[in-house]
Amino acid sequence: MRRLLSFHALLVYLFLYLPILVVVALSFNESRRGVHFTGFTLKWYQGLFQDPRVLEYFANTLVVALVSTLVSTVLGTLLALGLVRYRFPGKGFLRYLLYVPVVVPDVVMGVSLLLLFAFSRELLGFPRLSLLTVILGHITFQVAFVTLVVRSRLLLLDPALEEAARDLGARGFQTFLHVTLPLAWPGVAAGALLALTLSLDDFVVTFFTAGPGATTLPLYIYSSVKLGVSPKVHALSSLIVGLSAFFLALGYAISRRRL
Repeated sequence: MRRLLSFHALLVYLFLYLPILVVVALSFNESRRGVHFTGFTLKWYQGLFQDPRVLEYFANTLVVALVSTLVSTVLGTLLALGLVRYRFPGKGFLRYLLYVPVVVPDVVMGVSLLLLFAFSRELLGFPRLSLLTVILGHITFQVAFVTLVVRSRLLLLDPALEEAARDLGARGFQTFLHVTLPLAWPGVAAGALLALTLSLDDFVVTFFTAGPGATTLPLYIYSSVKLGVSPKVHALSSLIVGLSAFFLALGYAISRRRL
């Protein structure tokens, strides 16, 4: 039975990760077309770093990821703290509402944001689709993920530690800054890294909220594939996968730290 389960697990992992491994392998292929491996080369990676468009799109991707991650981490941490430490009307409904951005299809989220920005522009003079709207779009789903991760961390903390700090004369902000935040920091960092990874990988929400001059690497890959899949696209995809895997592994390692 154990061997059967191990074989089944192997098949599942191969089904999930074999396509990614194929893309990574083809990014080192000498041949420009086809899937036949004709030789090892790094010229496709060198071409990426020499392409000014790729560097511009990488800068856009990095700006969107860093800014949206910073904002969503702050908002998500404060929201998680409020859900765990305070009681207020509608708390249970708000807690379940956090799962909406997680379970709603990305297409629905993207269309909803596009309509919202269009409506806001007509009535409130909101700016056209740009890098700002992409950042706002990413924040909408990142906040939920950060809140869920930080909330799970806060639930493991002993409230007696905060009560002891208040008994010793610490005020609310002092207690949060010197007691709660250091203890919850692994969850905050893990949530931030998860939000960063989601932003780097996102395509659908970015596709609906991006305007002229707001092209990111996932959008560039999508447009390049229309002209034919090349090792250059494979190389760029491999870099994004590697970067995302690094942040995910780092976030998991931080979240596993004991109190």
